[in-house]
Amino acid sequence: MTDNAADNPPVFAIEKIYVKDLSLEVPNAPQIFLVREAPQVNVQLRTEGGPIDNGIFEVRLTITVEASLSEDRSLFLVEITQAGIFRIQNAPEEELELILGIGCPNIIFPYARETISDAVTRAGFQPVLLAPVNFEALFQQSRQNAGINPDTPMQ
Repeated sequence: MTDNAADNPPVFAIEKIYVKDLSLEVPNAPQIFLVREAPQVNVQLRTEGGPIDNGIFEVRLTITVEASLSEDRSLFLVEITQAGIFRIQNAPEEELELILGIGCPNIIFPYARETISDAVTRAGFQPVLLAPVNFEALFQQSRQNAGINPDTPMQ
């Protein structure tokens, strides 16, 4: 009798990290460059993903950063969808959702943060340095919003 876990150990590999979509808008240029007020910065993010082949998954992290002085005076709007292709095989089903919802976004996030900072700087503004994100807390919050008890084991 052989042990299946020993015969088929879990596999996790990063196949590719890439920018899937990038958009930058500076709607009030060039006049906005003359303003010296500190902007309000709003950051939104979401993750999604799923299988693209047997044991191959794509995870997408979309981050939107909007800096504005008021509702009608936007400095810039940048949105990036940073994605990764991951090989995940022989992982227990109950852990797959955690890997896709927490582990993979943690790997992708630094790339998205760097791309946003670079794009904003190239647009003529001070770089935007996004704070680290607790993807585990976001994952638990999304489960609560979906009506799933955070203490319930994943199916």
